Amino acid sequence: MAPTIEKVTLGTRGSPLAMLQAEEVRDKLTAAHPGLLVDIVEIKVVGDQIQDRPLAEVGGKGLFTKELDRAVLDGRCDAAVHSMKDVETWLADGITLACLLEREDVRDAFLSPVAGSLADLPVGARVGTASLRRKAQILAQRPDVEVVLFRGNVQTRLRKLEERVADATLLAMAGLNRLGMAEVATKALAPEEMLPACAQGAVGVTLATNRPDLAALFAPLNHEETAIRVHAERAFLDVLDGTCHTPIAGLAEVQGGTVRFRGLVAREDGARVLTVERSGPVADAVALARDAGAQLRTEMGDTFFD
Repeated sequence: MAPTIEKVTLGTRGSPLAMLQAEEVRDKLTAAHPGLLVDIVEIKVVGDQIQDRPLAEVGGKGLFTKELDRAVLDGRCDAAVHSMKDVETWLADGITLACLLEREDVRDAFLSPVAGSLADLPVGARVGTASLRRKAQILAQRPDVEVVLFRGNVQTRLRKLEERVADATLLAMAGLNRLGMAEVATKALAPEEMLPACAQGAVGVTLATNRPDLAALFAPLNHEETAIRVHAERAFLDVLDGTCHTPIAGLAEVQGGTVRFRGLVAREDGARVLTVERSGPVADAVALARDAGAQLRTEMGDTFFD
């Protein structure tokens, strides 16, 4: 039976990128259900208001998502739109992931007014990032540079770069593409150069578990290959207890009936980096990623971060 819902309210953060993502969900939803009314409401989140400390120090990436999901649970919106790389590994009680839109570019973008690549940066250059994953991989390749805290939305970080708060920074290509700003990237970094965050480039929608009527409404928006990849990457995080406190990267790629998974865990200072790779049938994507995570946990032992 077709859903009888006439109106849906989407909750989102207020940044330009978050709004664009919510608008994409709205447009896909109204295309799938002609006549459906879809409103977008901005939900203020603490993570956007704290700019002077790394996320790991003030509650992790859940700062961006918990308040959106709380707004779902208390009825301020029907569903919440998230950048999946910001979604905590374990969803809050009463919250379910309804769909994943087709994934954008997974790569990180290198931006610098002084160098064409990370390798070209002068000794002692300052690289701005708030990501422990990026920091660890940068220092593993360039222990001679200084990594400084860089927070804020895309526009804020570009302004800081212009003001030479840092000589370079890294952003997600997906965000730049969605903002129509791909040309500001000095270079898109292949996964071999900088393994991306788990679920980077993917947009997801969460809603209350007790709303199967809403789940049916969003089901046509789910992109199967993206879902396979993202669920595998999040399973890898699950095994490693992945949070903002640990530099972890993971990428699942599908080619025909085969999935290739690459994972990484590192010390924040880049002094130790462990990598893993698995390939196998797409149907085994989650199991392969979990096995990869288990291997790294064994290799890490109890003293990896000491």
